[in-house]
Amino acid sequence: MKKNSKRNNKLRVCDIVLNSVDAEKENKESQNNFVELLPLEVTFKIFSQLDIQSLCRASVTCRSWNHTIRNSDSLWKPHCLTVRAVCRREIDNDLENGYSWRVILVRNYQKSKVKYEWLSGRYSNICSPVSLPEKIMCPMDADTWGEILQAELER
Repeated sequence: MKKNSKRNNKLRVCDIVLNSVDAEKENKESQNNFVELLPLEVTFKIFSQLDIQSLCRASVTCRSWNHTIRNSDSLWKPHCLTVRAVCRREIDNDLENGYSWRVILVRNYQKSKVKYEWLSGRYSNICSPVSLPEKIMCPMDADTWGEILQAELER
């Protein structure tokens, strides 16, 4: 009986030590997470200095960063508006449909990239639809195709 109680005491002491180590680790992680320590304005200012790729990478760092970055339209709006060749009309339509700026950026980024490449002349030497790179092509509306055609005619 005494052996069992000693063994149980040892387990309890180990559990207490392990729990205190875990709590210490959580405290250190919390102290190292400036998102939780700084005022929101300062945190947003820091995150607003990141480019799109860095912002996406930061969002997978930890849950609190992900929550802060994912749910902050003020971080995504400038990137969405500055992505090259995104039609304002597409953004306005997405806003009217209630999408967040982050979702609008995700929805329009690939399209804007393809449109920019068309407008900059990257595909000017393509003679047939078979020559188009399928992986990067995406559906575009008639107005966008009109802009591309106009750019091609001006070349």
